Amino acid sequence: MATKQRGRPRSFDRETALEKALRQFWEHGYEATSVADLTREMGIGAPSLYAAFGDKRTLFEEVLVRYADSYGAFGGRALAEESTARAAMERVLREAADSFTEPGYPHGCLVIHAATNCTTPEIEQTLRERRNANVGTFAARIQQGIDAGELAAGADAEDIARYVGAVFQGLSQQSRDGATREDLHAVVDLAMRAWPGA
Repeated sequence: MATKQRGRPRSFDRETALEKALRQFWEHGYEATSVADLTREMGIGAPSLYAAFGDKRTLFEEVLVRYADSYGAFGGRALAEESTARAAMERVLREAADSFTEPGYPHGCLVIHAATNCTTPEIEQTLRERRNANVGTFAARIQQGIDAGELAAGADAEDIARYVGAVFQGLSQQSRDGATREDLHAVVDLAMRAWPGA
């Protein structure tokens, strides 16, 4: 007598399902993505989703880690590899312009877009902390540049980092609104003209 299979189907691939969830959250944001949307996109039932990933919030937190380690990793590489603060910040913005307009992917930054119309306080806080951490990382790299004499001694690393963060967030939203890669690079050109000298 055949027995009914329980749990996840044998064809379930956790990494593929996680990538599909990431794309869903990236395209639609946290609040607008329902469990039904996720299960349909991931090709699994709700019990399988809960068994593999926990609830929607836990799945989203895993998605954020995956995004940071893959699509969002360009910022960390730029900060680590460039020899000056200016070069690092310009590379962050240029690679953001490229990433945010990459064909075949949702436009913009998941961490920025997922917060749109979010009414879940814990998710709002998580996303806010990630964005503020990015600005803090920018400030630390800019302070290194100030200490090395690349910028005037009186330059304020926090202010400059907030400026770079504002441009970064603006690039994300502009890409969602249809700005092309060339449009965004033109914005970066203008932004870098405001970079303070030594």
